[in-house]
Amino acid sequence: MSKDIISKSVIKRLPRYYRFLGELEEGGYVRISSRELAEKMGLTASQIRQDFNCFGEFGQQGYGYNVKELRIQIGNILGIENKNPMILVGTGNLGMAIASHLDFTNRGFELVGIFDSNSEVIGKSAGELIVRDVAEIDKFCIEKKPVAAILCIPKNAAEKISDKLISHGVKAFWNFTHYDIRLNHPDVIVENVHLGDSLTVLSYCLNCDDKNEDCII
Repeated sequence: MSKDIISKSVIKRLPRYYRFLGELEEGGYVRISSRELAEKMGLTASQIRQDFNCFGEFGQQGYGYNVKELRIQIGNILGIENKNPMILVGTGNLGMAIASHLDFTNRGFELVGIFDSNSEVIGKSAGELIVRDVAEIDKFCIEKKPVAAILCIPKNAAEKISDKLISHGVKAFWNFTHYDIRLNHPDVIVENVHLGDSLTVLSYCLNCDDKNEDCII
């Protein structure tokens, strides 16, 4: 099935399946039925089957799913093994936390460079890398060819840096700014993360009498 007709809600559930199957594998599970998996994840068996059917036939009727094989297949769908080169721009509290604590290698990326304009942080460690001067970003992109970037910078700086990165072949952004990158670049891939908006959605779901699927899953 073409990726552009798979709903975003299905795609957003795939990492949860991948993570949960890893926990089951660590717990000694060899196979599991859609009913058992649904009970453990708080979903329905039909929902799980529908999600998996978007990408092909994974299980066997009367047998269920091989936990290890299913996790590998979902990992392949997610591109976990691709190790796409990625850079991070902005090492404030959020950027530093991402650089220091996020496991990129098990999420389809390799963090290859970190940049900031603040002379007080340039040259210091951020996770396993040294923070570079953002003035070096052109040369770095030419040499290392990153295809993805994390933006943890002020909104007023986001347009200039995203334009620059796109000109160097970056085609996907994990965007923590409030700047709409796709406004001028509709062909790039952007995952916007607005923490305040997310918290407000939690408030809505907490106060909404008619809970919908998006508030539960």
